[in-house]
Parts: sequence; C-alpha cells; structure tokens
Amino acid sequence: MSDVIEYQADLDELAPAGYYIALRVGFAFPLEERNALPPDWVDFYTRQRFMMHDPVIRWIYANVGAIRWSGIDIEDPKHVIGLGRDYGLKYGAAISCFDENSDGQRSFGTFARADREYTDAEIERLTQLVTILHEDRAPPTNLTEAELEALRLVKDGMRLKQMAFELGVSEGAIKQRLKNAKLKLRATTGAQAVTRASDFGLI
Repeated sequence: MSDVIEYQADLDELAPAGYYIALRVGFAFPLEERNALPPDWVDFYTRQRFMMHDPVIRWIYANVGAIRWSGIDIEDPKHVIGLGRDYGLKYGAAISCFDENSDGQRSFGTFARADREYTDAEIERLTQLVTILHEDRAPPTNLTEAELEALRLVKDGMRLKQMAFELGVSEGAIKQRLKNAKLKLRATTGAQAVTRASDFGLI
C-alpha cells in the first residue's frame, strides 16, 4: 500500500507552501489524511470555521478532476482564498477523484505554493499522486464471509480456541482464514487487519 510519506519529496517540491490530502472520505471522515499546511493558517482556518465556506473545498465536493484555485468560479464571501495569501498560500491547485459507484468515496488534495501558478505538468503529477493513493486504499472485494467472521471475532476480543469453538471449525482453519484476510487487506498483523476492515466498513 502506497503511503503519503513515499511521495514526500514530490510533495515538498510540488507544494512548497503546504498541502492537505484526504483519502477515502466516506459519510463524514477520511480513512486517512495528511495536513502539511502552515500551522498558523490551520489554526486560523479552524477557529473561523472556514471549511463550509471555502470555495476550494466546495469545488472539490462538487467536481472530479483538477483545477487551479484561480480558476474556481465560486463565491467567496468569507474571503478564504484571499486570507490564505497572508500565510503564503498564494497559488494553488485542487484535485478530486471519486469512485463511480453507489458506495463511492472521494479522495482529494489541495496544494499550494507562494511563487507562481501551477503548470499543467505539475497538476498532472499531483492528479497522479492523489489517484494512486485513492486507489491503493480501495476496500478489497475478495474477502469471504468466513474471513470477515473471523475478523469480527478478533475484534470482539476472542482467542483462537474460542473462535474455533464458536464457529465449529479447527484452530488451523481459523488461522488460515486470518492469514488470507491479512493478505487481502495488505496487513502485517491481525490487529492491523481488523483495523483496516473496520475502517473500510467491512466488519
């Protein structure tokens, strides 16, 4: 699974003034997020409750694709974009991708620099990065019901012997189900597999 950290050098070069990435946003919260915007701006933005008024965020939730902040034609009554310039966020790009299905989740990023507008090539690279991270965090669709049941019992705190008794199978069968689940969830431990399955809403 690709990690935002893997692309740190790219992001530092492409967004020297800061960035925010949210991955797999469901009903309310992202599965993962990385906020590298200036801390003073984050504090001010949060205290002023700008998120619902921010034209960049409003564009992200209404669109799929990429755009320079300067190209966003949405009213900004709170002057969010203008105020951001005081914190070095003078030029920016927004990237948004979305699963085209009934359970679709959105991932997005907003990236900033202080020196100039983003080039087409830079926007294309940022789009690639957000898309890679979005796709890497897609929930697996190949977990069996038996594997999910084993993960649910782990989540409930059951030990291997209890799980085997509960399901009427051998301890070896339980171990194999958990091993398969870890592979499919790209997890290294049972606890990590349970966490990922829970985050994906699978258990």
